[in-house]
Order: sequence, then C-alpha cells, then structure tokens
Amino acid sequence: MDRNFLTSLPEKPGIYLMKDAEGQVLYVGKAANLKKRLASYFRPADRLPAKTVALLGRVQAIATILTGTEKEALILEAAQIKKYRPRYNVILRDDKNYPLIKVTVDESWPRVLMTRRRNRDGARYFGPYVSAAAMWTVLRMLRKIFPLRRCKGREVKGRARPCLDFQLQGCLAPCAGQVDSRVYQDMVAAVIAFLEGKSRALLNHLEQSMRQASADLDFEAAAQYRDQIAAIRETLEKQVVVADHRRDQDIFGYVRQDVSIGLAVLQVRQGVLMAQQTFYLPQPLGADPEILAQALEGFYADGQVVPAEVLVPFAPEAASALTEVLAEKRGLRVTIHVPQRGDGVRLLAMARQNAGEIFVEREKRDRSWQALAGEMARLFHLQRPAERIECLDISNLGGNQTVGSLVCFTDGAADKAQYRHYRLAGGAGPDDYRMMEEVLRRRFAAERTGGVLPDLLLVDGGKGQLNIARRLLSEAGLAEKIDLLAIAKERAGEGDRIFASGRKNPFPLKKHAPVLLFLMRIRDEAHRFGITFHRRLRGKQAMGSALDGIPGLGPARKKALLLAFGSVRRIGTASAVELAGVAGIGPELAREIHGHFHTNSK
Repeated sequence: MDRNFLTSLPEKPGIYLMKDAEGQVLYVGKAANLKKRLASYFRPADRLPAKTVALLGRVQAIATILTGTEKEALILEAAQIKKYRPRYNVILRDDKNYPLIKVTVDESWPRVLMTRRRNRDGARYFGPYVSAAAMWTVLRMLRKIFPLRRCKGREVKGRARPCLDFQLQGCLAPCAGQVDSRVYQDMVAAVIAFLEGKSRALLNHLEQSMRQASADLDFEAAAQYRDQIAAIRETLEKQVVVADHRRDQDIFGYVRQDVSIGLAVLQVRQGVLMAQQTFYLPQPLGADPEILAQALEGFYADGQVVPAEVLVPFAPEAASALTEVLAEKRGLRVTIHVPQRGDGVRLLAMARQNAGEIFVEREKRDRSWQALAGEMARLFHLQRPAERIECLDISNLGGNQTVGSLVCFTDGAADKAQYRHYRLAGGAGPDDYRMMEEVLRRRFAAERTGGVLPDLLLVDGGKGQLNIARRLLSEAGLAEKIDLLAIAKERAGEGDRIFASGRKNPFPLKKHAPVLLFLMRIRDEAHRFGITFHRRLRGKQAMGSALDGIPGLGPARKKALLLAFGSVRRIGTASAVELAGVAGIGPELAREIHGHFHTNSK
C-alpha cells in the first residue's frame, strides 16, 4: 500500500474503505480529518496493535468518501458497515439468542408473540429477556389481561362465528366483528405502554377508564378494567427497581481482557431494569473510544428504541455527532454522558460486572469443551481433539427433492456461517449411498482451492455409510488428516451407536454418556437443517407446479394471490372477477389465471 496517496487527501471529514486484492471491504472507518487518520496507519509496525498490522498486511487499496460534517461521516460509516459487514469492524452479535416479545403494530389487528429475531418490518420489539421462563410469564400475563388475537397471519379472515379463544375470553374476536377497531387499538397501546415500562401511567389510564365505565353503568367493562389493574399491580411488585428516578436509560458496561472486549447493555425504563444484552467482541480494531462509538452505532442501528439517556464508562469517539444521530432516531433530545456520582455510577458498575461475567462464562465453557473434546479423542482413538466437527445428513422424499445438509460445530458450538446445503438430482429411487458420495465429493473438491478441513467428519448412518465416507476420504488423500465416525439411530433395546473405521462393533457407550449426547445433538442439528430446507423446496415445488408458467405472474403477484385466497386450491376455484380484485392482478391477468386452471383441469 503506497502512502503517496496521502498527499492528495484533504483535511476534511469523511469515511475510508480498506479493501483487499479482490476488492472485498475489510474495514470501514470515519474521521473528522481523513488525512491525519489515514496517516496514523503508516507508523512503524512495532507502534501499531497486532490486529491493525494484520489488517494492513491484506489491504491493497483504500477508497475515501468526503462528507460535509463529522455527523454525516458517522451516518455514512454506519450505512457502509451494514452494507458490507467488514471482518474488522465491530459487528454486534448477541452473546446468547435471547427471546423477544413482538407487537405487530404494522398489522390492522396487531398480535403479541414471541420471536428470537429482530426484523425491520415495522413491528415493535421488546427485550431481549435473559430468562425465557420470565418472558413466557410476561406473555401469558399480557394475553390474560389484554385478549388480543392469537391466530396466525397478517390479515384477519372473516368468520361467521368466533373461535374457541373468544368463548374462553382469550380473544376479542375481530374476525367476527365482535370488537370495535378503536377499542382494540387502545388495548394494543396499553400493551406497548406496559412493555415500555410506563406501568404507572398505564394504571392511571385504566383507573380513569374503569371509573368512566362505571359511571356509564357498563359494569362488565369496569370489571375487566379492575382485573387488569390488579394483575398489573401484582406484576409491578415483582419488578426489580434499580434506580430511584423514573427515567429511561441504557447503561453500557465495557470490559477489555487482552485484545477482546465484553459489552453489556442494561435497559432501564422508569427506574426498572427491563432487559439486558451482552456482546463478545473477540479482536475489535481501534482504540477504546472508537470501538465504543461503533458499538453504540450498531446497537441502535436496527430499530432498537433510543432512551433519553445513554450512560457510558468513557466518552466515545465523535460523541457530539453520535448524540445528534441518536436524537434524530428518537425524535427527542438524547444525552450521552459519563456519570460521576449517584445512581449512574452504581448502574455503570452493575453493567461492568455483567460485561466481565462474559469472560467468566466463556472460560467455563472453554474448560468444559476441552474436557469433552479430550474425552472424545480418548474414547474414539482420534488423531487429535476435534476443534472443528462436520456432520452430513441426507434428506429425501421418495428420491425427489433430495438434499444433503452439512453442519459445522467449532469448539463445541454450532458455527452456522459454515452450514451448507447440497441439492442433489433424484434417481429411480432413494439411494443414500450414491447421494452421500456426491455430497462428499463436492465438499472435499473445495479443498483443492484452499478450503478448511474438519478435524472430525460425522456421518448419519451405520457401517455402510461409514465405508463410503472412508473410501471417499482415501481417494481425496484426506484419510490421514480427518477422523471419521458414523452415528446410527437406536435399535430396540439399544441407544444410538457410534461406529469407527477398522472396528467391527460399535463403541460400548451408555445411553446418557456426555460424548454420545453431544454427537447426537450434532446429528439432530444436521437433520433439522436438512429437513427445514427440504420443506422449503417442497413448498416451492407445490406452488410452482400450479402457478408457474402463467405469463405475467411473478413472485410478488403469486404471494398476493396466496395471501388473498389462502391456498393454491382456492386460487384455482376462484372466478376471474374475484382474481381481478386482488391488488396487482388486473382483469387481463385474472382471465389468464382462470383460463390456466380451467384449461389444465379438462
């Protein structure tokens, strides 16, 4: 990388993109002064952090984009990180896949449900909840107090009679016209207020509604409000109050251990601890203020609610610009500050303790895995403890839509970025041996181009599958590099069995041996991964067989038809007039669709 390009750079704010020889973006950074920031990378290697030296060893080009202000540079940097997801930037991935509560406010008749993924779909998300049991307790309580619909689907389909949920007082039955839209939306607003921590304001609102209903002699509604108030008060007694004030705050705990960072975020609403998230950053690039700034940007990038106050242990880089960006997201004033006394200092200490706990947990997990890997190597006579394990499973239905699935576990944990699907051609009938051979040939052909090898290959099946895999590894010259095991499903009176090359009988393992349970978990994950993809293919095939081949009917219009009619069968029996009533389907296309089904049925 030639430093002569620095002479042409202005001393102005902007962003820079570091790229490798193939043009892949490795790192995106921002700077109030691009020339000074980029010049800092050209210091002697012994004065730079090891990770920065590793990055610069791969950088072949640097692209720059000038901005008018540091705030614009901050916004553009966040957008580019989201677009390219560079390897050396701070990308927040939740240390645990905690559950969330989702309120589908983007629907005409919203629902409240559990999810583990926060999407940009217009819905409101609350959490994550550290305890799944606590989350389900909250969800059950909400469903009892606020009987919103629980049926699937974005749209409510009209019914002559409400379902059993209505009879059990678990739903207001919008499908049967039993509730006014305004009353329903008021209940949705009450759910959101509760989940936002505005319980006291919600109680005041419900008490006023109860008094008004009583004055109007609507004693049934008054009784419902009374029960809601009692349930909310009971819940409030169990909440953890962590501050005397009634403000909304996010508190960021930050702990560095060697080159790694532990980050914890406590979400306090109205003085009550509502949720916590933890993140592990293995080797982030940059100084602590820069890393914290990127963490703040990333945390609030995907619809996370911005509170009035953000407490941090030290000032992030470009703090004033970052404050402006967060204030725009919130629509109101936001402060980012380092507390010096009072509740703020105590909350920061609590957040820091939670951040430090990340390393304690990872150390325990690592010790546990090392013990399990060592035991596995001893029991099965492996060449070395297996750090990377891959497992192959074949899914088929009568030889059609056959799928090979390969899952990968690294250091005992699922490494989903390394999962692979292989679509296989069907034959005269299902032939697991032939299909397994095809997948393994394709998998290890990649090694000729420098792919990563597993330490252990686990195949789903018995000695037949084991022999196929052994022959393929020998032909690829990998038999001495990769250990091989097969796991066969249990027979009557026996547990799952593990086979190895050169051994006639399975290993004598107890049903609940930790090593066996671990290998069974990997096998089950491979099966789940394959079945999920297989079902998706079958669904596409089922829809395609009926709707493909109609001129002008693309994926968006197919989806609109299915949402409107509910199934391909109903589309086929609909009249041309009914079809034309669907958004995006005009009279001409409706006649094409109608003719397609009725011509094909003759």
